[in-house]
Amino acid sequence: MARRPGRRNRDSNKEDEIKAPVAPAGAMGGRYKPLLESEVERILDAALTVLERTGIEVTESPCRQTFANAGCKVDPAINRVYIPRSLVEKAMKTMANEVLLAGRTPEHDLHLGSARVYMGTGGQAVKLLDLKGRMRETITSDNYHIGRLVDKLDNIHFYMRPVVCRDLENEDIDVNQFYTCLAATNKHVMANSYLPEKVKDLRMMANMIAGGAEAFEKRPIISFTACWTVSPLRYAMETVEILDEAIEHNIPVVISSAPQAGATSPAALAGTLVQLFAEQLSGIVYVNLIKPGFPLIMGCVPAQADLRTGSFTGGSGEFSLLNAACAQIAQHLRIPIYNSSGISDSKVPDAQAGAEKSLTGLAAALAGSNYIHHSAGFLESLLTVAYEQYVIDNDINGAIMRMVRGIEVTDETLSIDVIHDVCTGPNHFLGHAQTLQLMNSEYLYPKLMDRSSRDDWEASGEHDLREMAIEQAKDLLINHWPKIFSDELDNDLRKHFNILLPKIEMQPEGFWERFIAP
Repeated sequence: MARRPGRRNRDSNKEDEIKAPVAPAGAMGGRYKPLLESEVERILDAALTVLERTGIEVTESPCRQTFANAGCKVDPAINRVYIPRSLVEKAMKTMANEVLLAGRTPEHDLHLGSARVYMGTGGQAVKLLDLKGRMRETITSDNYHIGRLVDKLDNIHFYMRPVVCRDLENEDIDVNQFYTCLAATNKHVMANSYLPEKVKDLRMMANMIAGGAEAFEKRPIISFTACWTVSPLRYAMETVEILDEAIEHNIPVVISSAPQAGATSPAALAGTLVQLFAEQLSGIVYVNLIKPGFPLIMGCVPAQADLRTGSFTGGSGEFSLLNAACAQIAQHLRIPIYNSSGISDSKVPDAQAGAEKSLTGLAAALAGSNYIHHSAGFLESLLTVAYEQYVIDNDINGAIMRMVRGIEVTDETLSIDVIHDVCTGPNHFLGHAQTLQLMNSEYLYPKLMDRSSRDDWEASGEHDLREMAIEQAKDLLINHWPKIFSDELDNDLRKHFNILLPKIEMQPEGFWERFIAP
């Protein structure tokens, strides 16, 4: 059996053991399986029946013609495309089983596939709770400053653009949201595109930053998410155009479906999975008809409606089950998967937020989700982000990834001799050589969570978790100014594209006064 990423090899030297991450990005999940294997098969079989019987709504378009040319039955009177099982089976043979989403530096690479787990940010909040507790609309520079924060938080593995640039016109958003994110961190950057004609510009920008077209092809530093379906079973044709452009320019893409059980998909959780995988399998067929083996990531983001009110909810046990089940089914299909955790319904960073984030993050990670977005920063059912919440979630994600790494069972770790030494001699476990050796490789120490005694806590000011997170976020925002772009590259980017983030926003001088100004 292959050794799990990040686990210590019993033949490695002690120095390597100490340097190994305690909670490594890309650790192998897959231990939690909410479905029996027979249930996975039944869900997928039902999804194939839905594709053949009910089909997908696709209006007249090149997309629909692609399906027709491949032999799909089309009913133009009701705009439905019916996809035979044989076409799905063909796509399964040509699809990409592994996708690389590269960081600016290799230590931030995401190798999506199997049950390797990465946790990161998510996107499209429209409100920000600032460090003084004030609510405001999100603006372009928030993507830059949140990115600087994320760049220093080890357990947030990638940077998906978190907020909408409410201060920009649509034609300026695509280039500027990618620029602000890429300028802030060496981690992989993902966002959507609003306009299909901007995809070419984004690929050109990525080429410039990566060091050329060939360099980008080898190491794609950006990727797209395309919410190309509107549940239930309907293609959003304006987003399909963006998907087509991404395929044309060979930019890795997530095809994202986000049904809400009880509202835009069946109230039965199994039924929601059936509908979701019917949508996903149709997209896998479509993309592989255009470009077999394209770097495509399945995007399963099931949630639920609170059936008492009809409102979206993302912090529930049902949400956890659905996303974990998606990860299990993706591993069965051998397809890289993007899905979700950390969508708290709480309005502020409080106990509810911590409970919901831990519950949903742990389920998705232990199930082996590859690209878990929304795992950091979010509040109010995806409407709001808070700087201090990223700091809190970094600690939560670290504990989750430590659990994903699991328990290593070897002759050494069984500790038979250690137990004998302590029980028959003058030693105790705390001072034993094994304890000292494993102190920094077996145990994860949170950077924020308080473990001091009550007396020490009282003496230090009785600060609660949120207060400490605010102070840590302030410290990072004041002091961490990564130099991602050289001055020459930044000038070239500003020459070629309409970059609207002022350079002063990217400088520490006077930052705090600007940042907290009313």
